[in-house]
Amino acid sequence: MVVGRKPLLEALKQGTAIEKIFLLRTATGEEVSTIKRLARDRNIPVSQVPEEKLNSMTRANHQGVVAWAGLLNYTDLQDAISHVVESGETPLFIMLDGVTDVRNVGAIARTALCTGAQGLILPTSSSASLTEEAIKTSAGALHKILLCRVPSVPQAIDVLRLNGIQVLGTQMKGSAPVYEADMTVPSCIVMGAEDTGISKDVLKRADQLIHIPMAPGFDSLNVSVATGMVLYEAMRQRIHMK
Repeated sequence: MVVGRKPLLEALKQGTAIEKIFLLRTATGEEVSTIKRLARDRNIPVSQVPEEKLNSMTRANHQGVVAWAGLLNYTDLQDAISHVVESGETPLFIMLDGVTDVRNVGAIARTALCTGAQGLILPTSSSASLTEEAIKTSAGALHKILLCRVPSVPQAIDVLRLNGIQVLGTQMKGSAPVYEADMTVPSCIVMGAEDTGISKDVLKRADQLIHIPMAPGFDSLNVSVATGMVLYEAMRQRIHMK
């Protein structure tokens, strides 16, 4: 943990990886404003919390600020896309829209790496913090795949489209079965939370909504399992194309 205003400011200015910042709801002042600005510039999630929450995290004089130092490195989404393209590969990204279970995120990263996906996109407002448990579940994949933290789903979609990457939203009532979607072209597959699914922003902005065909009377899959099924189809198509 990074505790206190000055230690956190110093860590941010030095470029230290920060996973999440917990800020006292009533905290004010120039240092707090600077912390918020730097966090926004680096897409670091900031959670406004009561003093009891901070007191439960540390006995030190926290000055209304506690942060988790990051265990992983993040790449700007545009830089990640450019890296994949310059490497001569066809982009295949996964975006997690509301997936908050760290074990699911870890399992998805492991499957993504196994099936040839290059990047994992995590919106700051609706994603799990990548803890040691997530890294353990990923079997090290979170250290190897490109991790992109973005302010919001709509902003990520805008960047993807500007780079010619189609956005495929997954939904139980999607218009096309997964095997009919062309994933040989640059693609980003959006997986939503198990309880609420993908957000309205994805429903409105996706180039296509796809679904996984299931047996009658069955309508639920774990998000990491569903991701694996979609990614396997993407890999199958790309191998067949070669």
